[in-house]
Amino acid sequence: MGTVTLRIPDSKHERLKQYAKDKGISLNKLFDEFATIALAQFDAKTRFELRASKGNTHEGLKLLDKLVEEL
Repeated sequence: MGTVTLRIPDSKHERLKQYAKDKGISLNKLFDEFATIALAQFDAKTRFELRASKGNTHEGLKLLDKLVEEL
């Protein structure tokens, strides 16, 4: 398991501690959740870019527009 030192303003640190407390989790777990979300977004983007490079850009954008319309 790795260790990360993060330097953020004290005010932000306090707000994040309160957010974690409100969720009933540790600050460490909160950052683990943030990292999981960031990596999921990165993986989705990477998969999309790989598929897009093998397909038709115009058709891919049409599919994205359709998805946005359904949301």
